[in-house]
Amino acid sequence: MGYENILYEKQDGVATITLNRPEKLNAYITPMGDEVTDAFRSARDDDAVRAVILTGAGRGFCAGVDLDHLKAHEAGENAVAGKGPRLGEEDFLKKLPLELVAYPKPLIAAVNGAAIGVGVTMILPCDVRIAAAGAKIGVTFTKLGILPGLGSTHLLPRLVGRAKALELVLTARVVLAEEAAEIGLVNKVVPADEVVKEAREWATLMAGKRPEVLAAAKRALAFGETHGMEEAMRNEERASAELRKARRR
Repeated sequence: MGYENILYEKQDGVATITLNRPEKLNAYITPMGDEVTDAFRSARDDDAVRAVILTGAGRGFCAGVDLDHLKAHEAGENAVAGKGPRLGEEDFLKKLPLELVAYPKPLIAAVNGAAIGVGVTMILPCDVRIAAAGAKIGVTFTKLGILPGLGSTHLLPRLVGRAKALELVLTARVVLAEEAAEIGLVNKVVPADEVVKEAREWATLMAGKRPEVLAAAKRALAFGETHGMEEAMRNEERASAELRKARRR
């Protein structure tokens, strides 16, 4: 697939996906979603890629859905007629979130600027979120009369707790990156010009580990989060034994 709305590059085992509509603060449109989905799948299936970074071009990460696309959707139309699925029918919204929570490789979101609406929900399945100091972050869907998607009603409470998730969604309040870090929505805040550099350092550190071990660790943590302590311990033993067995082959 040729990309028009994103950039995709690989370097030293790290793939970087960059939302690339800087003149619109990388506002989401369905062709962008199709391209992001394709890039994530390509990185997943590429043995040369050990970790993936998602970031944005220019001074914003993603300003939310492009309002022209939202208006067309609400009118039962397609803002990109003949160029792909209508808003809400694309794999980016229907399938990619499930693929990302089961993604075998480390995923790092480098939030280089404002992340609003879908700009927030698209980073929730990532393993690590690094944000620019002062970046505005908001789950603002209720302002538009819609609900947050991409599985965010499942993921957001697990990151920040149910009470804080309710606060963010019901008020549609925009917070700064520093507060987002305090509540667990992002892992770390760094100066804006260091976001991608920091993300690459984390990605390189992760990429230096055996990929099958990282994939197993991600699966084990996902299992442990939703099961009891005893079951988690049995799963750890089973997964570790499988890794040892695979290493001897």
